Amino acid sequence: MNLQHVLAMAVLVEMDGEMVRRTKEDAAATRNGLIDAAERVFCEKGVSRASLSDIASAAGATRGAIYWHFKDKVDLFNAMMDRVTLPLEQGCAQFSCVAGGDPVGRLRAVMAFVFHAVASNAQARRVFEIAMYKVEYVDEMAVVRDRHIAASGNFTAQLARDFALAVEGGRLSMPLSPHEAAVSLHALFDGLIQNWILGQGGFDLVSVGGRATDAFLRGVGLCWPVADT
Repeated sequence: MNLQHVLAMAVLVEMDGEMVRRTKEDAAATRNGLIDAAERVFCEKGVSRASLSDIASAAGATRGAIYWHFKDKVDLFNAMMDRVTLPLEQGCAQFSCVAGGDPVGRLRAVMAFVFHAVASNAQARRVFEIAMYKVEYVDEMAVVRDRHIAASGNFTAQLARDFALAVEGGRLSMPLSPHEAAVSLHALFDGLIQNWILGQGGFDLVSVGGRATDAFLRGVGLCWPVADT
């Protein structure tokens, strides 16, 4: 094999690699476009009334394109949720390191982070509005309800662990069990976000959410350094 052949093969390999890269990028762009369209259609029509044909039309694509990337409407709905919730989950996880062994700081930091993330992200607000007010968890969407329950349970369990650590660390003598405190704080958290979305941002979610969280934590006997308030 002469040098010319070697160079020609190298060029072909480079071209093949570039084509693969561009194909992957195009596929990712198509997938994101379908999720964008689903978000718009779900918000306008509600999940139950929205068809895959509606979504394909809104995306300027075909139903075949949807089935290439997603198994069904449930899979598409989950992808829409993941695009918003996974960054939130990753953001919350970072506070395990930032707050170190301080469960009190972690509780306050996680709440503040999520309130700010929802209030400052229009896409997150739309997706949560869909999940809270524009989906019926029946028939094919029943599995989405199961997933929602599991995620909610995981969040409550993490809150309960932090409350338990606070008790063990001597910083808290609570009238509630760690699990009861976690369920109650989670309800406060959900209620504030739901009412903020329903009222279309009628109050300052970050400010009210932060002060309500602190009031709840103090109410169950929690304390922290004044400099942290």
